[in-house]
Amino acid sequence: MGESKHRIYMDHSATTPVDPQVVEAMRPYWSEVFGNTSSAHAWGQAAAAALEKARETVAQVLGCRPSEVVFTGSGTEADNLAIRGVAWAARKAERGNHLVTIPIEHHAVGHTMEQLRDLFGFEVTVVPVDEHGRVDPDEVRRAMRPDTVLVTVMTASNEVGTVQPIPEIGAICRERGIPFHTDAVQAAGRLDLHVDRLGVDLLSISAHKFYGPKGVGVLYVRRGTDLVPALTGGGHERGRRPGTVNVAGAVGLAEALRLAEEMREEENARLQVLRDRLIEGVLENIPDGRLTGHPTERLAHHASFAFRGVEGASVVVSLDLEGIAASSGAACAEGEPAPSGVLTAMGFPPEWAIGALRLTLGRANIEEDVDTVLEVLPRIIAHLRR
Repeated sequence: MGESKHRIYMDHSATTPVDPQVVEAMRPYWSEVFGNTSSAHAWGQAAAAALEKARETVAQVLGCRPSEVVFTGSGTEADNLAIRGVAWAARKAERGNHLVTIPIEHHAVGHTMEQLRDLFGFEVTVVPVDEHGRVDPDEVRRAMRPDTVLVTVMTASNEVGTVQPIPEIGAICRERGIPFHTDAVQAAGRLDLHVDRLGVDLLSISAHKFYGPKGVGVLYVRRGTDLVPALTGGGHERGRRPGTVNVAGAVGLAEALRLAEEMREEENARLQVLRDRLIEGVLENIPDGRLTGHPTERLAHHASFAFRGVEGASVVVSLDLEGIAASSGAACAEGEPAPSGVLTAMGFPPEWAIGALRLTLGRANIEEDVDTVLEVLPRIIAHLRR
């Protein structure tokens, strides 16, 4: 790709650039305020003060107590801590052995549930989703048993953008006294994450999805929720997540979350206009193409499609050659394309599920970027179908 070509990044559900204000907020904690938060001296105290200020900022956005905010190394780690921590605590207390989830979760949740089932003997019920990737709260209710110790349902899908009915599921879990976890990694900065309005007991986010640094996440843990640490070591994060805390990362996450929440409504409105223009143009100009995910209950920045007769991975490579960054829902194993597991769970046949494409907008995208994609993408699909 030539340097003169205008490059268009439409893969913001994969990661985002770090906001310059976030970089500036983090800068002192790499070389000036560098102490270990566990140290008793002035250097350690300064670092600990910065960490607690970051914790308070996150708590304000989530509507929770600062003591309920646990900093982790990623969204994946936060998911693991939530699921393993609650499951192991329940087993230790002999409360039950049954977990409930849905089939379109991120691997951080799905593979963790599978390992708990296959290696630790937990029983897992996977509640199906509809053709839009949405789960019926009543189906979740019917999956619950007297020995159910955790329900986990993602807030919004990374692959198809569908937003789940989290408050309704939360109300059912509260009624039954069952801990409820949501992977909100895709939702941070895009949806309201007030934990009481969502009705969740545990919630995971990751900074790099909302213009913060990579390598830091948060797990919200409602007070009174029993949790066995997924890692063993020191007593960091009130004994819930051992390991020297990444103060610069925590400060960056907090500042990124504050900024994202501050501009959320205005930016969502702007991105939704671009998203709808993109969806309409793709469906009008490319035959045998379908929108994937819910038509209205979806993330404001998220457009995803399935095209019959092409491989999504080939579309992504072709777009990249045109200077456009996108993503495919199709996984590749040993170089052989495979249908998207998410689309398969939503009922798409293999010839459609292999042709998944995700275009996710962000702060730098403008109307001209959408026009360029609408000019380039139909030509790529037509060429690949020859």
